Amino acid sequence: MTQKFFQWLLYKKMGWTKNITVDHPNKYIICMAPHTSNWDFVIGQLYTRAEGVKTNFLMKKEWFFWPLGVIFRRWGGIPVYRTKKTSMTDTLAETAKASPEFRLCITPEGTRSANAEWKKGFYFIAYKAQIPVLLYGLDYAKKEIVCTKSIIPNGNVDNEMIEIQRYFKDFKGKHPEKFLIGDIKE
Repeated sequence: MTQKFFQWLLYKKMGWTKNITVDHPNKYIICMAPHTSNWDFVIGQLYTRAEGVKTNFLMKKEWFFWPLGVIFRRWGGIPVYRTKKTSMTDTLAETAKASPEFRLCITPEGTRSANAEWKKGFYFIAYKAQIPVLLYGLDYAKKEIVCTKSIIPNGNVDNEMIEIQRYFKDFKGKHPEKFLIGDIKE
């Protein structure tokens, strides 16, 4: 019943559609872009519930205050402590290797503001754990959630980051002026 409600809300009431053509194994990283609004989180949460998939996500620790912290953890939130000198990528990669199922959504921009310097943590987690990165785009202009490409990182981070950024070049975020993919050549 709950899943049907979220399907109705996201697809019927809000008018979003989906174009998902890649396989979803038991373990993967979702690289989701553009991330230009807090609405991206809402759409993502509605989508995972509509599809009946439990996915974890990273969020800065400042959002984990009472009572939101309890809610975000229940929904799969993992707080990011930027001041700690620990290797979160190593920890998450080891968790992925040891777990029978692992699904983690990361926004590579790392902020809702314009940022052409994408973070590569999602890539290194997937590379170390040897799991695929599923490229999920939110296109507000078309009201479409798209995942038509995945990669298994091979260690050539610079070339593969360009490939990933190219994939997202035509997606329109809620605030398109805040979405940058850097200076990549076609």
